[in-house]
Amino acid sequence: MKPIWIVDDDQSIRFVLEKALAREQLPVRSFANARDVIAALASDEPQVLVSDIRMPGGSGLDLLAQVKAKLPGLPVIVMTAYSDLDSAVSAFQGGAFEYLPKPFDLPKAVELIQRAVDESLREQVSDERKSEAPEMLGQAPAMQDVFRAIGRLSQSHVTVLITGESGSGKELVARALHRHSPRGDAGSNGPFIAINTAAIPKDLLESELFGHERGAFTGAQTMRRGRFEQADGGTLFLDEIGDMPFDLQTRLLRVLSDGQFYRVGGHQPLKANVRVIAATHQHLEERVRQGAFREDLFHRLNVIRLRLPPLRERREDIAPLTRFFLGKSAKELGVEPKRITEEALARLMGFEFPGNVRQLENLCHWLMVMAPSQVIEAKDLPPEMQAGEPVVAKQGGVHAATLSGTESAQREASHHTMVAGPSPSPTAGQSTWVDELEHEARCLLAQGREDVWDVLMRQFEARLIETAVDLTRGRRIEAAQKLGIGRNTITRKIQELGLDV
Repeated sequence: MKPIWIVDDDQSIRFVLEKALAREQLPVRSFANARDVIAALASDEPQVLVSDIRMPGGSGLDLLAQVKAKLPGLPVIVMTAYSDLDSAVSAFQGGAFEYLPKPFDLPKAVELIQRAVDESLREQVSDERKSEAPEMLGQAPAMQDVFRAIGRLSQSHVTVLITGESGSGKELVARALHRHSPRGDAGSNGPFIAINTAAIPKDLLESELFGHERGAFTGAQTMRRGRFEQADGGTLFLDEIGDMPFDLQTRLLRVLSDGQFYRVGGHQPLKANVRVIAATHQHLEERVRQGAFREDLFHRLNVIRLRLPPLRERREDIAPLTRFFLGKSAKELGVEPKRITEEALARLMGFEFPGNVRQLENLCHWLMVMAPSQVIEAKDLPPEMQAGEPVVAKQGGVHAATLSGTESAQREASHHTMVAGPSPSPTAGQSTWVDELEHEARCLLAQGREDVWDVLMRQFEARLIETAVDLTRGRRIEAAQKLGIGRNTITRKIQELGLDV
């Protein structure tokens, strides 16, 4: 790990922080002014920078600006004895990780620095894994199925029907299908035209789709090309197709059948070479049974169907999506991206998100504007998201899609005994976690497995470490102390077990 740089013209402040961080086995390098820091950056860089604001020879805010220009991802903690609003606002606008007023409580200062170190290490791993931003994010098995389907459809112009709840990203899938379709007629080199059939009044929708001739109706002073003509040689995305008026469904079926249509008020048939991708949040089979949707149109559209899962079925994607949307909002706002704590992410992962990915994106934009510091904590979330149970309390359910039934049950059973804290003494008929462990061991042994020791020990160690790190709010050194193991041991175990803590 790279050293923590302390910048303060007060020697006593540097001395106190050096000794306190040394006790935590954290490397430190000290500077008395900003000029020396700038010179040192030419050949070295810190893990975290802790800087005073008011120093002779250059202010901490000027130093913050220069450091952020060179190392935008570096956590910078700003200290000052002048606890005024202007300094705090300037520090956060400049991208400071946190603001530390003097005089400070030393254990709290060390705790803050440790949080910044952990965040820096996480960002470092993230940067190493980061490549060009993907079109769509999704580690969940259901999303991987969608990606595989897009890949299989990449050499075809076949009609696709995308189903999924509102806000789940149906248009993103449609754009990906268009972008990866073969070049040529109705291919990726053509236009992508989208229209939401539920958002346009019935009287205007026909003109929107097929265009109109001059004088076709009151106000039609010029000829207008419709979406089918605009999409010629490319893709037309018909969103919320289930809400299309019944009489227009007949005209759409005609276009899909022979490629011909008429503008409103027109007499000359027109042709358009268009690939149609439709989407709906409704159950089209039920709409057909109700007589609200043409069965022949349904079968024409339902050549290939892609179901996009709601966000509650892909909770493992919430953390990467949150970080992605925070970065996106920061770029749009022209500010430094904010970081989010693991506790806050756990709260988000436990929320149902009825508005799906769109709701999460809007939340991230709100947090970028409204969260009071550069680090978003659980208390910064809206009340409805703070009230829910963190995902750590039901983690087995989150990844159940990737586990066998027995392994999923093991994670659920082990959680109740390790996360909730010490249990009261069992009364007659009640089982302890040791009894449950024995039961799981018997199940695995009865299956003839030869890796029972490794399976159960990995789950036991992982749950102990996750629980300790959660209780210490991400402070690994303190978690190791509470568990009675060394700092190097917990670091090695986290790497071996592949834990994201």
